[in-house]
Amino acid sequence: MTAAEFPDSLADVLAGVQRMVRRRLREGMTAPRLRGAQVELLRLVAARPGIRVSAAAKELYLAGNSVSTLVNQLSRAGYLRRETDPSDRRSALLLPTQAATSRLADWEARRSALVREQVARLTDEERAALAAALPALRRLAQNLHEEVEGV
Repeated sequence: MTAAEFPDSLADVLAGVQRMVRRRLREGMTAPRLRGAQVELLRLVAARPGIRVSAAAKELYLAGNSVSTLVNQLSRAGYLRRETDPSDRRSALLLPTQAATSRLADWEARRSALVREQVARLTDEERAALAAALPALRRLAQNLHEEVEGV
């Protein structure tokens, strides 16, 4: 592979791994499927309970009205609760419901088990190569984040 082909190959592999993990995790799900943006918002709210809609929009790089639509969908599905911000009555604070917390915990456990199982199928050399690549992949993610943030 040439140096010019490497970035596209890397992007394709990363996207393919993520797509296959999502597809495998959807197998056997009894609850209705959530879209990627819905899951991202749920994960953010679970990690930062009480986050405002505007802060969530900024964090997810989405328009405020897009996040509001996601909040409405997830609230109707029983995964998010909105509370009025006591410091600014015009703003809503987002909180995960117990159903969201349970669903996310189940998803994370299943994802961890799936990836652990697949990594175990690799050779020692392949596992070592993936482990060695993690710092560079983290830096790549950080560079992308900083570029979007304008840092």
